[in-house]
Amino acid sequence: MADAISKLYGDAVASGLVPGVSVIAGDKEGKVLYSKSFGKASLRKDRDEPFTEFSVCSIASLTKLMTSVAVLQCVEQGKLNLDQDARPMLALMGQHGVITSFNDERNAAVLEANATPITLRMLLTHTSGHEYHWLNPLLGKWRASRGEAVMSGATLDEKSAMPLVFAPGEGFAYGQGHDWAGRAVELVTGSTLDEYMCQHIWAPLGIENDTTFSPKTAPGIWERIVDLSTLNEKGQPPAVDASDRFDQMLNFADCFGGIGVFTSAAAFYTFLSAVFRRDARLLQPDSYEELFRPQLDAVAEQAMNDYLHRSPMHTQLLAMGIPPTIRKTWSLAGMVAQSGQEGRFGKGTTLWEGMPNLEWFMDHEAGVCGTAFCQVLPPLHPNIMSLHEQFQREVFGMVQRGR
Repeated sequence: MADAISKLYGDAVASGLVPGVSVIAGDKEGKVLYSKSFGKASLRKDRDEPFTEFSVCSIASLTKLMTSVAVLQCVEQGKLNLDQDARPMLALMGQHGVITSFNDERNAAVLEANATPITLRMLLTHTSGHEYHWLNPLLGKWRASRGEAVMSGATLDEKSAMPLVFAPGEGFAYGQGHDWAGRAVELVTGSTLDEYMCQHIWAPLGIENDTTFSPKTAPGIWERIVDLSTLNEKGQPPAVDASDRFDQMLNFADCFGGIGVFTSAAAFYTFLSAVFRRDARLLQPDSYEELFRPQLDAVAEQAMNDYLHRSPMHTQLLAMGIPPTIRKTWSLAGMVAQSGQEGRFGKGTTLWEGMPNLEWFMDHEAGVCGTAFCQVLPPLHPNIMSLHEQFQREVFGMVQRGR
């Protein structure tokens, strides 16, 4: 119900929970069912632009879906193989081996060499052993022991060449796999990931002027950028400007295939809808089957479900409000709900999120997809993500009532 969605986000902006937001949903035929933006693009005193569907956001982990499409395009071209060992191509990936513990007295990690191949399929399904260090205390200690701050380093090698947390293929952990997969695309195409995606993904869809890895140098992008804002230390509104405290660029010198794209809600929805409708401009039919197919074996699937609820932090940051009673798995596109959630989505729905409280969903059974964009910290705040969940529920109800 459009009125309910408008009230939902209108009230959120009025309360200060989000300064601005843009949401779009549509069906399998490409028809837009709902599209509206609310609030401001910035809380800075020297800016007063509205948040629109063309405002540009850091989409963080929403980048991963674009990188998966790029990898599959290269597989179609015979340039990459999902199941070949990628270590010879990516020399620094996994060079530190597997971290097993940390010796506090020596201030040193205990590492074991890894001889197991790391494939692109593993990298794209979070079964390669890579994990973001803010999710793993051992990796946090390892970085600190080297005098490295959180998110330190400007290049892929500096940020993502970290110890593995398990032998490849033997578990599930959310990490830098797409960063390395994006580098593989660069190596086999001789292009930066920015150049490659512009030519093979963004331009075919007409979103090349709205999407980039380099917003400060891309014409017409930087002036549309949405500034980050943050809730208080207790996660309560009203949000305040945080553009002087958090660098949206994260000092990136490389294209990070897991987190690095900047785009607008309208542009990302154009991409999402194309993938959802299996647009031939992006992939062949067999590649779409591979993209959406659940990839995890029984061991990895159990590891994933345990991982999502390992701690309150894991649940908040990764479970997307989906209860433990709904079994989840992973595809090359993102998380897959193996059964429906009453009033929210159908069986087999694919969905994922981005740290500044963004998300996308593709409900293949109901025939609807959608995305919600904002730029607020703390990451994946329950009160903001619950807004997006309610948006998804309203869209789902809209489709169900129309049948």
